[in-house]
Formats: sequence, C-alpha cells, structure tokens
Amino acid sequence: MSQDSHETPSRKPRADALRNRERILDVARAAFTGFGADVSLDDIARQAGVGPGTLYRHFPTREALLEAVYRTEVEKLAAAEREFATTMPPVDALRKWMGLFVDYMATKLIIVPALNTMAGSSPKVMESSGELIRGAINRLVTRAVESGDLRPDLDPLDLLRALAGISNVAPVADWPQSAKKMVDILILGSRPTP
Repeated sequence: MSQDSHETPSRKPRADALRNRERILDVARAAFTGFGADVSLDDIARQAGVGPGTLYRHFPTREALLEAVYRTEVEKLAAAEREFATTMPPVDALRKWMGLFVDYMATKLIIVPALNTMAGSSPKVMESSGELIRGAINRLVTRAVESGDLRPDLDPLDLLRALAGISNVAPVADWPQSAKKMVDILILGSRPTP
C-alpha cells in the first residue's frame, strides 16, 4: 500500500460552511468594534445563528477569530481598490476607498492591541496587511495623479497618516464620522493648484 493512500484528499468547503464562516466574521467584526475584543464568543455564535461548536470549528481560539477578522478587513480593502479602480473615475475611487480605510481603522484599533497581548500572536499578519494597504493607496493615488485630479507631489501615505491620526487624536466614539468628513477635505487639499 502506497503512502499516498493514507492521505485524505483536500476537499473544498461546503457552501453552507462558507456562509457560516462569513456570517461569523461579519458578526465578530461588529461585536469587536462595538463592544471590544473581550466580547463573548458564545454571543457572537448566537448572533451569527450558529452553535458554539461551529464557531470553534472555524476559529478554535479567540486569537484565531481576531486574526481572521483583521485579515478579512484587509482583504476587503485590497479587493475594493481593484473594483473601484475599474468601475469609477480615479478621484471617486480614491475617495470611496479612503472611507473604507476609516472603517478598517475602527476595526484595527480594537483588534491589534488585543492580538498584541495574546501569546503567540503573529506579527506577520500586520506586516502583510501593511504591504497590501500601501500598495492599494499607491495605485489609487498614482491613477488620480495621472488623470490630473491630484497634485503630482502627493505622498499617498500622507493621506493614510492623516486619517489614522484622527483616530489617535480624537479617540471618541464618533471619530469615524469625523474621519470620513476629513476624506473630502484631504482630497480637496490634494488637488492641483492653478
């Protein structure tokens, strides 16, 4: 008998399992950002309409769930950049993406400190997310500069730093609304001067 006969072929997850996983991640993101990283996992399972066993099958630890929520938010930003770049004018794509970046920051402010306090937390999660985000903003700004909508001397990271700064300067509950208003101000200030 060959060694290969003992290996289990990898199966594609069932559609209902994928839906459960997505529902858990959506509920967890809302719960973590609304109530903090210590929210009850059983409550998350209940709100997602699954049993605790289903939640733990997908995410065996709180850290695994936190990391998955964080990765999902970063992946959404990357996917949004690609979608917006192909379906919107350059400056509109940038504006809409920056609004999503604010939502990402709200999640990050809760999840990253919690991950940093857990034993075995992986810094690679943060490193890879930084690369994806920098790449997305660089492409969006480059496209808007090439179209003439933004100044050629604009540093894309300055836009992100300004939005991230709002979350640190005014860590009140409604800071995301202020940051989203700031998106228009930042874009207006980044227009070419006549």
